[in-house]
Amino acid sequence: MVTAVTSMGRSGLYDWLMQRVTAVVLLAYTLCLGAFFVFNSDVTYLQWQELMSRTPMKIFSLLALISLGIHAWVGLWSVFTDYLTERLMGTKGNVMRLILQVLCGLVMFVYLIWGIQILWG
Repeated sequence: MVTAVTSMGRSGLYDWLMQRVTAVVLLAYTLCLGAFFVFNSDVTYLQWQELMSRTPMKIFSLLALISLGIHAWVGLWSVFTDYLTERLMGTKGNVMRLILQVLCGLVMFVYLIWGIQILWG
């Protein structure tokens, strides 16, 4: 079945939707931080600490961090499945794709755990 091979059991619509939803979350987070810097042109460490210590900002930052991981995973997975194929790379294409996907997944997991530790530690 094509969908099981190309989408890891999910539909392409799910991947498309996750990419768009996470992009909106990341845009909102970027605009929020941008507005903070525009209205506080001379930001001190205490101002930054006060902003980031508030629970709503921690939750928003966590949501942005999770969104970044999902967005990166879907994007990299799409690139790997489009360009690392047996047709382009020979028999090693599938193995190379699997190795890169596992490595990227591990790196994203480590960054997520590290980010959570920074936010809530």
